[in-house]
Amino acid sequence: MTAGPLDWAAMNDPFGEIPVLPIVIPLGIVVFVLLCWRLRAKQMLSLPRAAVAAALGVYVAGIVANTVFPVFLRAPAPPGPWWSGVVLTPLVDYEVEDALMNVIVFMPLGVLIPLVLRRPVWWRVLSAVVGVSLAIELTQLAAQDFAGGGHVADVNDLIFNTLGGVIGFGFLALFGRLPGSDRILERFRWADGDGLPVAPL
Repeated sequence: MTAGPLDWAAMNDPFGEIPVLPIVIPLGIVVFVLLCWRLRAKQMLSLPRAAVAAALGVYVAGIVANTVFPVFLRAPAPPGPWWSGVVLTPLVDYEVEDALMNVIVFMPLGVLIPLVLRRPVWWRVLSAVVGVSLAIELTQLAAQDFAGGGHVADVNDLIFNTLGGVIGFGFLALFGRLPGSDRILERFRWADGDGLPVAPL
């Protein structure tokens, strides 16, 4: 008896790996559309602000693709208890390359978040960056148990993700001190410095 298409698929992919692109591309588009809809509802939609929405859509899709996947439909049983996939000791056996990568990946978030927050004070930006990073680590932990995810929930990732967000925010703040930068940033901000909506451009 010859193997049918489903049998061949099961042999070639015994764990049923879920493809990345059919998930993250629609996710990025949905994020972009929802953000533009929000801007439209507040009569703030403009090309520069839509560009920020597009950047956030691409960023969300990229983060999900690189931090959650691979995931599997027929995941093997976890090799140990759930806490075996958690690293809570900071700066022990943590690669410098991983630290630099996490910093670089989260720097754009430190730039984008202040542009969309109503009141982009430093502690709100910091809270948002920490919240996003913590959500990623918790999702990775859940993916390990329920979908055979291959990422470890690591406190070091949380630390260096946050550092990257802070550095990105710092660069934006430094740019905001340059002559004429306020006029440029105002086109991309979703609220002015006092937290009041800006008129559409």
